[in-house]
Amino acid sequence: MPVLPRPRKRLGQHFLIDPNIVRKILKIAALRPEDVVFEIGPGRGALTHALCERVARVIAVEIDGLLVEYLAQTCAQPDALELHHGDALAFPYDTLPAGTVVIANLPYYVSTPLVFRLLEDRDRIDRMVLMLQREVAERMIAAPGSRDYGLLSVVTQYLTKPRKAFVVPASCFRPVPRVDSAVVCLSGRTTRPSGDVRFDEVFMQVVRGAFAHRRKTLINSCREEGWEDPVIRRALEATNIDPRRRAETLTVSEFIALAHAVRVFS
Repeated sequence: MPVLPRPRKRLGQHFLIDPNIVRKILKIAALRPEDVVFEIGPGRGALTHALCERVARVIAVEIDGLLVEYLAQTCAQPDALELHHGDALAFPYDTLPAGTVVIANLPYYVSTPLVFRLLEDRDRIDRMVLMLQREVAERMIAAPGSRDYGLLSVVTQYLTKPRKAFVVPASCFRPVPRVDSAVVCLSGRTTRPSGDVRFDEVFMQVVRGAFAHRRKTLINSCREEGWEDPVIRRALEATNIDPRRRAETLTVSEFIALAHAVRVFS
C-alpha cells in the first residue's frame, strides 16, 4: 500500500476528509458520463476518485510530486485519469477540450490568481465548481457598495453568473485551517459582447484602473493609472457617471457602459 503523503505547509495543503462534502459537490456539479473534468490540486484524491467513477476523463494538475505518484498508484480507474505534475497557474488552459467542467479545491494562498487565470480562459470551460476561502467566495458574489465588492467581484460577474452553494467548515479538512471555506458555482456568460476580445481588454483596463486606488474618485484613480484626462472625462460624461464616485459604487453594467465609452473616445 502506498505511503500517504504528509501535508506540506509551504504548499498550503489542507486535505478534504469529509465524504459528505464530496457528495454535495458532485450533486451541484450535475456531471454527465461523457463530461471532461479539470481538477486543480487533487491532493490525496478525495474528489478525484469519485470523479473518475462518474465521468469519461479527469484532467488533474498537482504541484506536489509525491501526491502525483500517490494518486497514480491509488486510482481505481487509471484510464480515466490524466495527471499533470506542475503549477496550475502555468497550465496550458487552451489545450482543454471545449465544454470542460472545472472542479477544484483551490489552495488558499493562490486562490485569487487561479480564479483570474480560469476566467481568462473561460471560453474552454462550461462551468466551474470551486471550493475556496470563504472570504474570497464572498468577494466573488458581492454587490456594489458592499465592503467585499471589488475587482474580483466585477470580473467574475462580468464573465459568469456566480452563486455561493454552501459553506464548508474548517473541521472538514486536515490539517484544520484557520478559516472556513465555501463552494461557489460559476456558470453561463452574462453580458460580454460575443467574440469581442478587444472590448474585453478595454473593460479590464477600465476596471483595473478604477480599483487601483480604492480611496480615490474614479477620475483620480484612472488618471493615476495613466488614462488621458480628456478621454476619461468624456467617457464619464457620456455615461452620466459622476467622476466623484468611487469604483466600488459602480455596477457591472455601468463598468460595461464606461468601457464602451472609453473605447469610442480613445
